[in-house]
Amino acid sequence: MYEIYTANSKVEKRLREYLEQRKDISDKLDKLRQKPRKANEAHLLHGKLAGTWSCWLGSNIRILYIIDDDDKTIIIEAIGSHNIY
Repeated sequence: MYEIYTANSKVEKRLREYLEQRKDISDKLDKLRQKPRKANEAHLLHGKLAGTWSCWLGSNIRILYIIDDDDKTIIIEAIGSHNIY
């Protein structure tokens, strides 16, 4: 199982806000920990965000993240609506 980290304090603050507003996001993050490439409609991005993954956490909430298989970590780079792209 992978561990989830945030890239910076801004992302951490937004993630906490979403977790307080929506209890289902915690379940979706648990699924992401188990299968970071398949859970929550995960997909690999292209272009300027090549190598970054994106998935859906509910309604209009998306996260951008990087997977480190060696360390079994997921680093959330951004969270929000489609404007994060």
